[in-house]
Amino acid sequence: MAAGLSQEEPVNRRQFLRGGLRVAAMTGVGALVGALAGRSATDGTVWQIDPARCLRCGQCATECVLEQSAVKCVHTHAICGYCELCTGYFVPDPNALNTGAENQLCPTAAIRRKYVEDPYYEYTIDENLCIGCGKCVEGCNRFGNGSLYLQIRHDRCLNCNECSIARVCPGDAIHRVPARHPYLLKTTVSH
Repeated sequence: MAAGLSQEEPVNRRQFLRGGLRVAAMTGVGALVGALAGRSATDGTVWQIDPARCLRCGQCATECVLEQSAVKCVHTHAICGYCELCTGYFVPDPNALNTGAENQLCPTAAIRRKYVEDPYYEYTIDENLCIGCGKCVEGCNRFGNGSLYLQIRHDRCLNCNECSIARVCPGDAIHRVPARHPYLLKTTVSH
């Protein structure tokens, strides 16, 4: 035997099986990654809510496969009236126009109200608290200018092959859109 070379030890059955399992696991992971990458590259679409077709039924909050829905309220500030009496923020006939929980329409207090100047207030959405129930959107569309609406947030969505919310949506408002333009922005006032 030449100097510096060692004789290889024979491989026993346990080592052989362990090595085979590692190769099989790596092959499986590689196939899964390849399939997912191929699907997203060929499909190129994501789920989204069409604000014009949304009925604000509340099913986005309960039908998403995630524990907290990927659907969140979005506020288009460009069409907001910054009203003191925001019908997306306040319950009908509030006790007072303040931030008290009894006056807020949102069940999780996800809408923040901030005084700007008399008589204007700014409303922002805390997406971590928003459950996608649509109560604020309903109020804003019924009595306001429609600057609040629902959208699927793609940093949260799993982009399931068959969206569980789309399956039960009574307004057929959820459909696939090109991934390069994933958000359907509301630019006009609803009537």
